Amino acid sequence: MIAIIDYQMGNLRSVQKAFEKAGFEATITSDPQIVTSADKVVLPGVGAFEDAISELHRRGLVNPIKDVIAADKPFLGICLGLQLLFDVSYEGGEFEGLGIIPGQVKRFDIGPGFKVPHMGWNQANIVRQAPILEGIEFGTHFYFVHSYYVAPTNDEPIAVTSDYDGEFCAMIWQNNLFATQFHPEKSQAAGIQVLQNFGSL
Repeated sequence: MIAIIDYQMGNLRSVQKAFEKAGFEATITSDPQIVTSADKVVLPGVGAFEDAISELHRRGLVNPIKDVIAADKPFLGICLGLQLLFDVSYEGGEFEGLGIIPGQVKRFDIGPGFKVPHMGWNQANIVRQAPILEGIEFGTHFYFVHSYYVAPTNDEPIAVTSDYDGEFCAMIWQNNLFATQFHPEKSQAAGIQVLQNFGSL
C-alpha cells in the first residue's frame, strides 16, 4: 500500500489521482499507524514550512516518518515535502525541520528579470540516475512552484539540479529516500513516469 500523508497542506487528491493514472492505488491518511505499516509513503505539500512542521508534530506524524525512512521503505517527498526533510528553514523566521537530510531551506536571491516564486516548467539536469528517474532523459521538463529551495550541506544526496538564475537542487536521493522540488503530479507524462517508477520499487 502507498500512503499519502495528510497534514492539511497541499492538494492531496491530485497526487492520489496521479498515482492512480500510473497504475497504483494510494491511500490518503493522517493515521500514524497506517503510515508506519504502509509499504511506501509519500509526503506531499504546498504552503508555509512553519505551519507544516507544526501540523506534523500535532498529528503525531514525525516519528512515523522517521521510522519509515529508517526501515528502508520507499519514501517520496514532493515540494514542501522535500524541504521538511532538512535541518532548518528560514521561511518567515528560523524553524527546525525533520533533520533527515543535513542542510538548509533558503529563499531565492535572484537578479532582475526573475520572479519569486519560481513558477512553471524547468528542465531537470540529472546528476545521479536514481531508480525513480528510469526512462527520464537529461533535460526533461518538470513543473515547479516554490519561493524557497534546499541547500544540502554536501552534494552527496543531490540527484537532479535545475537552473533559475543559478543552479539549485531539484531532487535528492539517499538509499530508499527520494524527494523532488518539482511536482510530478503536475508534470504530465514525465511526472507520471516518476510516480510509476516509485510505485514499482
